[in-house]
Parts: sequence; C-alpha cells; structure tokens
Amino acid sequence: MNEAKRLAPVGVLDSGLGGLSIMRALRARLPHENFLFAGDCGHAPWGDRDYAFIQDRCHSICSFLLEQGAKAIVLACNTATAEAADYLRSFIAVPIIGVEPAVKPAARTSSTRRVGVLATTRTITSRRYRMLLERFAEGTVVISRGAPGLMECVERGEFASPETKALIGLYLKPMLEQGIDTLVLGCTHYPFLTDAIREVAGDHPLTIIEPGPAVAAVLEMRLKEIDALSPSCEPGWERFFIADAKNHEKVLKTLWQGASTPEELRA
Repeated sequence: MNEAKRLAPVGVLDSGLGGLSIMRALRARLPHENFLFAGDCGHAPWGDRDYAFIQDRCHSICSFLLEQGAKAIVLACNTATAEAADYLRSFIAVPIIGVEPAVKPAARTSSTRRVGVLATTRTITSRRYRMLLERFAEGTVVISRGAPGLMECVERGEFASPETKALIGLYLKPMLEQGIDTLVLGCTHYPFLTDAIREVAGDHPLTIIEPGPAVAAVLEMRLKEIDALSPSCEPGWERFFIADAKNHEKVLKTLWQGASTPEELRA
C-alpha cells in the first residue's frame, strides 16, 4: 500500500455519539491515525429498529465514509455489528471491525463466575449474542439486561442526573443482588456512565469492562495485516459528521474535548 493510502483516515460509525467511547480507545492506541466519526443521531436509537433499516443506514453511512477515503471502518455500535457486520463484509473491500459485548474477558475476570451484561434489548436478543455466550461463557452465569433509556441519557448529555442514576439502579441493583462481580458495558454509550454506575454500585466490588481497548487492538492488527498503519509521526486528526449536527454539537464537544464543529452527515 502506498503512503497516501496509509495516511487515509479510519471511519468510525455509530447510531449516535456513544461510538466516541470506542474512538477514544482507538486514539489512545493509534495516536498517529486520522479518524472520521459518523454519528447518525438524527435517526437514533437503532435498538428498536428492524434489521432492514439498520442495514440500510449502515450501508449508506459506510458508502459515505468510503467516499471520504476511509481505509477501514469500525462499527462502533453493538446493534450495527449484530445486524449488519456480515452483510457489509459481503461487498465492502476494506476491513470492517465490529464491537461485541466483552463476555470472554468478563468470564475470565469474574471471581464469583457471575457476570452482568448491560446492553440494548436488540443486542441481547440477537443470534450473534447467543452465539457469543455459547462460545465464551461456559461455566459462568451471565445475567443479561436490556437497558432502555440509558443511551438517550448519554445523547442528552445527562451522565449523572437523578433520572440517569435511577435507571442505572433499576437495571444494576438486581444484578448485584444476584452476586455479579463483573459488569460488561454492552453498548458503546455506557462507558460515559461509568462514574454514575460506580456511584450506584456503592461499596459493592465491581469490575467494569468496556469494549474499546479490544476493538482498538483488532483495528491495529487488521491495519498491520494490509500494511495500512499510518507512517506519520504527527498526532492524527479527527473530523465529525453528525446527523442533526446543530442539536448535538454541545454534547459532542462535552464528550470529545477539542472537537471541531461537526459537519452535517449527509448519508
């Protein structure tokens, strides 16, 4: 691959702004890469949409990112990965990296062999998630809970509001009562709620596992495989494309310090 292609950006796609938690991990591991972030905030949430809608939106946004020169695309959304990853890989030539609940490391980490998974209802009812449990959770009790409303709290910038904490308590406390010592954040929005989760958990020992570092490791590996790592020694740049950008700019700049003014996502 020539140098111009190595300097090309990596596309990061999400239904909203939660994918910034993944991009944070990508930036930490790959400081010289350039990133294009596409957040479909104007159509979020995707968790209650049918698979045809999700595949169509992913197809449209991936096409947009490829037009912008993306050398790889990260699906920074569990729902998009569950419903569209295989479909996209069937016709897109660049690497497609998905994100899935970190059940495998959680099962290895848990001392009580009891793990909680907070995710969208769409994720935990997906075939892909069932296969994940069958493959990696043998001998571990996994308590899976859909968490309606938490994604919307993040999109509104309500990371520790009374409503947010009440929702977290509604979903988390029954898991704690069942003896979990490890919690998997199965939606990319939820890492922005980590402080509130710890406050709700109180003195209960709880290891929280985010998906970002594992995704970053896979991206680095795939870029190495196709000789596409950036050769630059300079810090990489980011561009942000947001559907309904005007109404989400404030939260974007809260979640990503120093973010440029977002451009409207036209996909």
